[in-house]
Amino acid sequence: MNLEFTEEMIMLQDGIHKFLQNEYDFETRQSLSRKGIGYSEENWQNFADMGLLGVPFDEEFGGFGFGQTGLIVIMEAIGKGLVVEPYLASIVLGGLLIQRAANTEQKEAILPALIAGEMKLAFAYAERQSRYNLTDVEFSAQKKAAQYCLSGAKSVVFNAETADKIIVSARTSGDNFTPEGISLFIVDKDIEGLTSRDYETVDGLRASELTFDNVMVDESALVGDLDGAFSDIEYVIDAATAAVCAEGVGVVTELRDKTVEYLKTRKQFDQPIGNFQVLQHRCVDMFMTEEQLRSLSYLAAIKVSEDDTTERVKSVSAAKVYLGDARSIVGEQAAQLHGGIGVTDELDVAHYVKRLTMMNAVFGDRDYHLQRFSQA
Repeated sequence: MNLEFTEEMIMLQDGIHKFLQNEYDFETRQSLSRKGIGYSEENWQNFADMGLLGVPFDEEFGGFGFGQTGLIVIMEAIGKGLVVEPYLASIVLGGLLIQRAANTEQKEAILPALIAGEMKLAFAYAERQSRYNLTDVEFSAQKKAAQYCLSGAKSVVFNAETADKIIVSARTSGDNFTPEGISLFIVDKDIEGLTSRDYETVDGLRASELTFDNVMVDESALVGDLDGAFSDIEYVIDAATAAVCAEGVGVVTELRDKTVEYLKTRKQFDQPIGNFQVLQHRCVDMFMTEEQLRSLSYLAAIKVSEDDTTERVKSVSAAKVYLGDARSIVGEQAAQLHGGIGVTDELDVAHYVKRLTMMNAVFGDRDYHLQRFSQA
């Protein structure tokens, strides 16, 4: 895989950076996250018009075919802008799962609408007791004549509140904690028997707790092979983890830039505090962490695009471990060097730190991925 960005990727990168600089300042972001659905439908359509929603998808369905490399460009910009629109939930998690697992008919019905901004997806895979174990699926799908009966609950489902369709993992056979016997189904958000409790997360995004009470779906709702969805789920979670690491690069870059600028302007003892060597050393540590995280996130993107599962797992987990380190090295230092204001809602630095903290937890925290890397 070539890590040199194509001319088209650079144009997309320039486009989203200009949009975020001109139309998406911190005050606008805060206003969007605190009211209504938590983001702007107009911005989402702007993303579609700029081509951002089609970046990872195959050209035959209206996408650009840039894959994981293109996601690096978009997710890093999303991190810099603290974007609240559901790109990770709808495009990365939902869209990539459809592209990888769905049949041609399902892809033709969903991907063009997704790319055009006319449809949003959510992926419900986590359960209250499962933590980070993707094989811990108690949610059941029982075959009844030509239909399936879906029963159970899913937790922390990002973007479920505004999604048009929900992709849900279910156990169709076998014992719990076994990868065999897990299947995927896609259902309309407003289907009878599905209830949702929506809430705001600590970093300003939205998630939901979903309950399926004997929801009946046709056989056509099955996505991919019956009992054989685990490998697709594991792949998409790895792809999303790599995307989060790329987003983390954007967050870390902004935190380092804002901290350095603050040290140049804040004065003590008649001079900028950035003149003190010990604080300069801390900024160097932040810069080194940023560059190392960037390198590992790029490597993760490369390995996600290749066929070697072991190398993919190791590279993705290595990047996620270092993202956890970045939370401590960059996030905590940025807040500390800003002083008391660094932990207030009025300053954007505090919200970047919150996002970095949530990134450490989503799709497996530092300790989980350190163990996963050692066992790969």
